[in-house]
Amino acid sequence: MPLLKYEQIADDLRTRIANGEFGPGDLLPSGRDLAEQWGVSRATVVKAYDVLRLDGIVAARQGAGFLVTETPVARSAGGRRVGSTRLSGGAPYRRLGAPDRTVPPARVADALGLAPGEKALRRVRLTLLEDGSPDSLVTAWFPPSIADAAPRLSAKGPIVEGTTHYVRRQTGRSPVEGVDVTTVRLATEEEARLLEVERPAAVAVVLHTAFDERQQALVCEEGVTASHTFEQTDNYPMGQAN
Repeated sequence: MPLLKYEQIADDLRTRIANGEFGPGDLLPSGRDLAEQWGVSRATVVKAYDVLRLDGIVAARQGAGFLVTETPVARSAGGRRVGSTRLSGGAPYRRLGAPDRTVPPARVADALGLAPGEKALRRVRLTLLEDGSPDSLVTAWFPPSIADAAPRLSAKGPIVEGTTHYVRRQTGRSPVEGVDVTTVRLATEEEARLLEVERPAAVAVVLHTAFDERQQALVCEEGVTASHTFEQTDNYPMGQAN
């Protein structure tokens, strides 16, 4: 289905930010300029900026317009339901180490459909609470087909537009289904160190896999969260039983 006009404007701005035309803290084109450029109403441009704001890419500054955010946000693993945004579920984060290719754990390999011993691209981040303390340790695994087509995933710096949008631009593939599996176990020594908890410590582990329309995995994320900060809330309709 073709993108609506505001979606086209939002995607164009994402691309310009990703290509370095606008950096963190830079002022973006005004609503009037974009409305003239695209031949649309100011309301359409505002809607495009709202999409980027909810994705944590831009921030509004009163009297100035919209700026590229200086503090990118990321979400914990899982909960990527339709209508969710990076801003509503996102938090500041630190990137840990440099992306590398290695053989993933067995259940990640199974989720990605990898052959035994096949490597995947690994990116690790640590999301933070409001006070700057650790929240969740998230390891994202990308299959070779995605990693090869999206080279910026192998770069150390953040992808301001978000990996989902970047992968879609590079491959034409988007997530249409997510599967989340939550388990509980004890933290490893490295997990306890990064999450700043004393062992033995219980952690919740969310394994999130995103699939495209052909049911091929785009990414598998493992999020490890200490028990004292983990909370999961589900909202769902209820009705009379038949």
